Amino acid sequence: MAVSSRLGALRSQLQEISVLLVSSLTNIRYLTGFTGSAGLLCVGPEHAVLVTDGRYETQAAEQISACGAPVEVKVAGLAGQREALGRFVDEAGCRRIGLEAANVTWSRVKSFQEEWFPGVELVPTEGCVEALRLRKDPGELARMREAARIADAALAKLLPRLGDGLSEATFARLLDFEMREMGASEPSFETIVASGPNAAKPHHRPGGRTIGAGEAVVVDFGARFDGYCSDMTRTVWASTPPADADLRRAISVVCQAQAAGVEAVRAGVCAAEVDRTCRDIIADAGFADRFVHSTGHGVGLDIHEAPSVSAGSGDTLAAGHVVTVEPGVYLPGVGGVRVEDTVVVTEDGCRPLTLSPKESI
Repeated sequence: MAVSSRLGALRSQLQEISVLLVSSLTNIRYLTGFTGSAGLLCVGPEHAVLVTDGRYETQAAEQISACGAPVEVKVAGLAGQREALGRFVDEAGCRRIGLEAANVTWSRVKSFQEEWFPGVELVPTEGCVEALRLRKDPGELARMREAARIADAALAKLLPRLGDGLSEATFARLLDFEMREMGASEPSFETIVASGPNAAKPHHRPGGRTIGAGEAVVVDFGARFDGYCSDMTRTVWASTPPADADLRRAISVVCQAQAAGVEAVRAGVCAAEVDRTCRDIIADAGFADRFVHSTGHGVGLDIHEAPSVSAGSGDTLAAGHVVTVEPGVYLPGVGGVRVEDTVVVTEDGCRPLTLSPKESI
């Protein structure tokens, strides 16, 4: 995936600083293609340098060359990295360095100030790289489509086993295994399988409870492919629909709300409006206090990223954004329902990435 234009786009965002020190490994990957677990990227007005240690000497060179990122790589121990970045800042004539406020601890700021860049003003920045990551390019979308395809296929293969007397944890492990077998590097996040009363917990961790016939089972999972995530939730059951009348009604209401929320997604729409669309349908059905989380979130290299699809969101959707729409209703002691798709925002609507059928819901 070519990333050569991303550093130039970042420089155009740096208004009051001439150098940005990128410490988020996700942001470093986005800008350079480097996937190592240690590194710092210093982006100046005309040049950029990545420092990392000897474990990644070959990997860094190969990945950055393959992605076409105009970045110099310096491989050294900690002292050598400090020296390389200090020299880079001096040569750039920089007296103010931007730090990624969300990705540096107080102790690291202190170390940067006293040991790495003495005499240079350090200033906090927010969202410089993340603003670029909002709109996915064709290469990113291709990877997210593949991640979603893998998740769809894994679920389709395993759904017939839902009535085999498996535990939540076993079903989750099988789903994770199938996704890896089909090409995923790993799950996007810890797979959720919540059956019976456990389905009333939105982020239940699957355990030893056996999945029983006639129980609602919330399966929330995703695959990661070449760094990019998918995210999907289906509420299913083994053999027969749930016996509880309120839960059956909640299933119908959530499906209606989710479909309306997806229909509301398009470029130029306030993300809060998508949330309101889902929430109003659920509230009109009498479940207002049982919808206990936001309607969705952005997805990309991180499983949760901007934009936020929530009641308090100030984000406006734009073509190329990728978001989830996932309303839910949770009835303590009884069960719960959540239905989720990941969609790509377009000028006149949206295009779903997750395509698993909903007939079983």
